Amino acid sequence: MHILHTESSNGWGGQEIRILKEALGLRQLGHDIVFAVVRGGKLIDYARKEGFTVYEIDFRRSSAFLALWNLLRIIRRHKINIVNTHSSLDAWLGGLAARIAGCKVIRTRHLSTPVRGGLNAVLLYRGLADFIVTTSSGIIPKLAEQARLPLSRFQCVPTGVEPFQIAAEEVKAFRDKLGVKENDILIGTVCVVRSWKGIQDFIGAARLLKNQKNLKWVIVGGGYLDHYRHLVDDSMQVIFTGHLDRPLAAMAALDIFALLSTAHEGISQASLQAAYLKKPLITTSVGGLPEVCLVGLTGIQVPPSSPDQVAEAVLRLASNPHLRESYGAAGCKLVEEKFMLRHTLHQMETVLKKFK
Repeated sequence: MHILHTESSNGWGGQEIRILKEALGLRQLGHDIVFAVVRGGKLIDYARKEGFTVYEIDFRRSSAFLALWNLLRIIRRHKINIVNTHSSLDAWLGGLAARIAGCKVIRTRHLSTPVRGGLNAVLLYRGLADFIVTTSSGIIPKLAEQARLPLSRFQCVPTGVEPFQIAAEEVKAFRDKLGVKENDILIGTVCVVRSWKGIQDFIGAARLLKNQKNLKWVIVGGGYLDHYRHLVDDSMQVIFTGHLDRPLAAMAALDIFALLSTAHEGISQASLQAAYLKKPLITTSVGGLPEVCLVGLTGIQVPPSSPDQVAEAVLRLASNPHLRESYGAAGCKLVEEKFMLRHTLHQMETVLKKFK
C-alpha cells in the first residue's frame, strides 16, 4: 500500500521515533512510505537518512490553504491509499486532504491525555479518521465516548522494542564515568526532559535519600535541563548527562529504572527498553505505564507527584537484590512475549488489511 505519514510536531522523542521505526518495518514488508513533516521538524533528517521521500510542509494555521494544496499534490503524485496522521494540526489538514482525495485515514494517538471533547473530538476522530490507533489501551474507552465511535474503530498498538545487546564494557565505562562503585545502587531515568516527565519528583526522592551514600542518581537525556539543575545541591548525588547518542548503554548500567511522568505517556518506549534489559521499574500510574510496570511482578507503581513514595520504592528495591532480579526477569519476559517491534508491525499490518 502507499502510505503518507503526516507530522506537525517538530521534536524528536518517542512519538517521532515510533513513526520512523514503524515506517522502516512496513517498508520491509513491501509498503511504500512517504512523509509530510512540519518545516524544520527533526524527523525530516532522520527519515531522509533512511532513504524516505520527505516533504516539508508549513502546518501553521496561517498557511493552512497552502498546506492543504501541497498535501493534495503529494497524495496524487504518490498514489496514496492511506494517510496516517499523528499530531493535531496535521490531523486536521491531513485528514481533510485525504477526504478530498478519497483516501482512508488512520489517526495514531500517541499521548494518553484526554482530547478536547465536543465537536472537536467528533470531527477529528470520526469525521477525519477511518480508524484510530493508540499507544495505550487506557485512553480508548473515553475517546470512543467523546468521538461517538464503537470500540471496533480503535486498536492499541504499543511501540515495540527491537532486539539489542549492550556490551559489558560499555556498562562498566558508564558507571566508572559517574564514579559508581561496585556496591552502589544507580537509580536513573532516561527521557527527553520535559515538564511532565516527573524530573522534579525524581530529584525530590534523591533529596529525601541524600544521606544514603550508596545511592547514586542519574538523569539521562537532553531537553529542558536548566529548569531542574537548580533543584540539585552539592549534598545530593544527582548527575545530568545531557543528550547521549547511546542512551541504551546508560540504561543498561542502571540498577533501578524510574519513569515518573505526570501526564501524556502512552506505553513508554523507555520503560519497555528498561524492562527488556531486566531492570526493575518504578513508574507512576499515568497513561500506559501500568501496562509495563505490573505491580508485584515487574516493578512498583507510585502516584504522580509523590517523591516520598518514590523514595520508599527505591529503598525497598535497593535493599533487596532478589526482588530486583525477580522484577527484572519478569519484565524481560513480558516484553519478549508482548512488546517487541515484530508485534507492532504485525498489529499495524492487521490494521492496514482492513482497507485493502
